[in-house]
Amino acid sequence: MQTTQTTQKLFQLKLHGMAQAFEDQLASAHAQSLGFEERFGMVVDAETTYRDNARLQRLLRQAKFHVPASVDQVIQSPERNLKSSTVENLRTCTWIAKGQNLVMTGATGTGKTWLACAFGHQACRKGYSVLFQRLSMMLEDLKIARADGSFKRKIAALARYDLLILDDLGSSDTFLPEYREYLLEVVDARIGIHSTVMTSQYPVSRWHDYLSGGNPTVADAILDRLLSGAIIVELKGDSLRSKRVE
Repeated sequence: MQTTQTTQKLFQLKLHGMAQAFEDQLASAHAQSLGFEERFGMVVDAETTYRDNARLQRLLRQAKFHVPASVDQVIQSPERNLKSSTVENLRTCTWIAKGQNLVMTGATGTGKTWLACAFGHQACRKGYSVLFQRLSMMLEDLKIARADGSFKRKIAALARYDLLILDDLGSSDTFLPEYREYLLEVVDARIGIHSTVMTSQYPVSRWHDYLSGGNPTVADAILDRLLSGAIIVELKGDSLRSKRVE
């Protein structure tokens, strides 16, 4: 009876990992042969593991990744212009700790979105908060927010993520003038504090013309914030869609 009450109290205290480990020990003759300190250490470890896993699942749900991806599945090859040293550097997530940006360009199907999600997933495993957004949809949301008065709140929310993935710059033929303002607000709120990933079919050399639309000053400001000190990966090669990479 006492053990049942103990288990119930652990669950009431939201110590689910400890509760399960306690029940497992009661059913294990080997565990009961161990000393108190060792058994107590085991239930504490179980609670730590439970909380780490729960936090990871919460971060993954919050991130809203476009595709499931893992850095362990990354295809590294000279043909793709994706070096193992680059992948290993990004895997460590030290670039996120430094607030460094990541830019990935390449033709359709070269794996930009998949890689962005893979590195985002790795960031979640390291405990960082991540959000994946199609750039076009984020800008549309900000346009609505500007109209309904929630713009500043939206910008503040986007600024809080340790890693913000903005996918597919250049997905439309034109970049509306108000979108330049919105994108500048986003990157300006994050510069030097949190990391941003930007993917695009356009090479970086074409970004200024695409973003300027007659206002090169704003384009200069956006690119200065995005590209200063950024890691730039220019993917090459044939489409990998047939291999289910993107």
